[in-house]
Amino acid sequence: MDNENASSSVNFIPCVKWVRKGVAKEIPEKVQLTEEELQEIINQTKTELRTVEADEDSENKGTDEIPVIDASDEYNFDQYDEEKIKLDAMLGIGNLTIYPSNRADPYVTLDGNEDDDSEKEDDVINPKDNLILVGHVEGDASILEVYVYNEEEGSLYVHHDLLLPAFPLCIEWLSHDPGEGKPGNLCAVGSMSPVIDVWDVDIVNCLEPVFRLGRRANKRKETAKYGHRDAVLGLSWNANVTHVMASGSADRTVLLWDLNSGQIAATLSAFQEKVQTLQWHPFEGQTLLVGSCDKLARVFDCRMEDSHRDWSVSGEVEHVLWNHFSPFHFLVSTNSGSVHCVDCRSDAPLWELNAHSKEVTGVALSSQCPGMLMTAGADGKLKTWDILDGKPSLVYSQEQKLGALLCLEACPDLPFIACLGGENKNHNFTVVDAMDIFAVQNRFADRKLVCPVKLEEAAGDGSSEETADDMIESLSLETTDENQPSSSRVTMKSFQSHSLKKGDARGKKKRATKKKYI
Repeated sequence: MDNENASSSVNFIPCVKWVRKGVAKEIPEKVQLTEEELQEIINQTKTELRTVEADEDSENKGTDEIPVIDASDEYNFDQYDEEKIKLDAMLGIGNLTIYPSNRADPYVTLDGNEDDDSEKEDDVINPKDNLILVGHVEGDASILEVYVYNEEEGSLYVHHDLLLPAFPLCIEWLSHDPGEGKPGNLCAVGSMSPVIDVWDVDIVNCLEPVFRLGRRANKRKETAKYGHRDAVLGLSWNANVTHVMASGSADRTVLLWDLNSGQIAATLSAFQEKVQTLQWHPFEGQTLLVGSCDKLARVFDCRMEDSHRDWSVSGEVEHVLWNHFSPFHFLVSTNSGSVHCVDCRSDAPLWELNAHSKEVTGVALSSQCPGMLMTAGADGKLKTWDILDGKPSLVYSQEQKLGALLCLEACPDLPFIACLGGENKNHNFTVVDAMDIFAVQNRFADRKLVCPVKLEEAAGDGSSEETADDMIESLSLETTDENQPSSSRVTMKSFQSHSLKKGDARGKKKRATKKKYI
């Protein structure tokens, strides 16, 4: 009973991500499964979970023994209740019942022909809508909720949601859809599992990800583990080299994934502690910013193997963020409550700000208002700062009543809008308009808005040939050594050289799956 109460009291938002206007399909596709297909998926998932659980138990015991079932107990009834509770908790399907077509669901009281026009309107996503991808943990269920936000209408509601197989820790949006000839609307989810799931946001009622990056070991199938070995804590899609995504993990590595092949293109292992956060440079496709729990922020030049610079900060790094108004500068927040501003050309941070009394779990710069910085802390406060002159000053501080704040992100289209997630089980998600606050209005209302080069424009056609040399001075950390063997150099061009056969095959499989279920 105590465990049940503990589970029911769990309700928080660990991660959020905005989606730009005009990206989502106006009318998302709907998966329509037959009763047999749904039952097959449920049974298959249960079997996979049993296999994973058996393998993990075997690893923990240090043996390769497979659990033995009493031959006289063919259906394992002795352990049935225990296994059912465990599986239902992981799947979130404890109360799921499939009613045959010839038997009515007693909970459905509406005539099937009755349609609510207002609900139909809510299903449509118009070009002025932003989507917000929200990782939500409620009880034993892990959910990816897709919110619709429209500033003009003042509307915010959940459009649809997806049941996740593991506790979500980070979310990243990407448009690169392997095997497809046009951009997609995808969401990569890093979780307590070492495997990264990538979901299609334009598909409603989807029960499986479009594809996965990495895999667990399976002794029965004699397949080896591939990818990360522990939880995935950070994800960043490279908008300039669109088939590349980086992931950071508690296993103390960063992996660069080739999305076309689903293979690892490079491994960065210069870390002494788990990697918490990372972000590609908004304009330079080869430059990756990484923060870890060893109290260091690192900038990697991925054209060369193990080429990076380090900056020491006052605590374990919670979040890193490039300043899209000043491409040489980036921000680092820590678990000691501080925020540091670093110039890549300097050896020490430019300034340090004591922002919160507890860890700074989120930092966000306005998409168009230079100098406007928002920070979120585990102390429950959202603060707005002005950092334009290099001397940060507090503009406003407000308790959000969301409990400890766990995530913060600024809207990419609206300069004064941001969303927040917290741990208050009764109220844990909100969208805030900073201009509703007089002090913020007074400071920023007259400031000229600037629209930095959009990522889509910076990316060009997505090839690695177009870098920031066309836009800003190079952020190279060192000169490439031409005498170094080419086989030992990690270059962005090498990502283009991967075979596309695997990616094309996966794309065909995905299209076939869509056709089957729609």
